[in-house]
Amino acid sequence: HATGHYTSTGHPLVQSFEPGEEWYWDYAAGEVRKSGPALAPPVSRPADQPAPGPAGRVPADWAAVLRR
Repeated sequence: HATGHYTSTGHPLVQSFEPGEEWYWDYAAGEVRKSGPALAPPVSRPADQPAPGPAGRVPADWAAVLRR
């Protein structure tokens, strides 16, 4: 999903959406960054929500769907 967004928009930074993680991936530089721009909330999925989630609502072929 993030790679597709970068490819179509040129927005180079994505931030981890995991609770407690604050790193960014810079597609343009091809590297991890420890900081980046402040993003609008929410900054992570709920800590009690599984990944991928929400529980019971993710299709069995979710990984293949993301690669489309």
